[in-house]
Amino acid sequence: MRQTLVAGNWKMNGNRASIEALVTGLKAGIAEVERAQVAVCPPFVYLSQVRDLLAGTPIGLGAQDVCDQDEGAYTGEVSGPMLSDVGCASVIVGHSERRHVYGESDELTARKFAAARRARLTPILCVGELLEERESGRTEEVVARQLDAVTDLEGVAALDDAVIAYEPVWAIGTGKTASPQQAQDMHAFIRGRIRALDAGVADRVRILYGGSVKASNAAELFAMADIEGGLIGGASLQADEFLNICKAG
Repeated sequence: MRQTLVAGNWKMNGNRASIEALVTGLKAGIAEVERAQVAVCPPFVYLSQVRDLLAGTPIGLGAQDVCDQDEGAYTGEVSGPMLSDVGCASVIVGHSERRHVYGESDELTARKFAAARRARLTPILCVGELLEERESGRTEEVVARQLDAVTDLEGVAALDDAVIAYEPVWAIGTGKTASPQQAQDMHAFIRGRIRALDAGVADRVRILYGGSVKASNAAELFAMADIEGGLIGGASLQADEFLNICKAG
């Protein structure tokens, strides 16, 4: 039985005061989350603050991105060893905003995935299609290409150390959500793609759904056979809403 994971991606939001209030709210209600594993991914500059605030709780700490290099002259970048050093256990790689706003390729995403593993961080690998790609019937082609870039570089066994997040780009921050069946169909496709390489890895890997998940639709999404939780954006900035999503797991 694959344990549900609900991870909050705070993106570029918050300040010291608002983050302290948010984490205080999460700590007050986390005992009511019975089954799901929970993690939050703050902006880099607040990782140490959130680590300290989360001490003694079951809430994990993750980062939103990682450099593909471990050290050196890479101004503005943050390495996997640095993230491990400040207490991170996981890191998001290949989020659609990195791919489509900043032009990061599938190959760079695969190298970031590898860098995360070198630092013993759990990569949360994001895959997903644009609206025009879905409308032109290319969803599976796009997601397969994004996934294959990682397995070609690292091998399918590397997914045993990872989590995958399917995020249809057209549903991120738009209020639109893939129907539970649409999401399930893509999760089943991803698992099937992995199964063709290694059935054991396919059975073990957790695949999260991301894209306007909220408390009102989380239970229905998480009830699907191949959906093991969510990567939550805007709703993770509200303690009560995020906790209610976590309880749905």
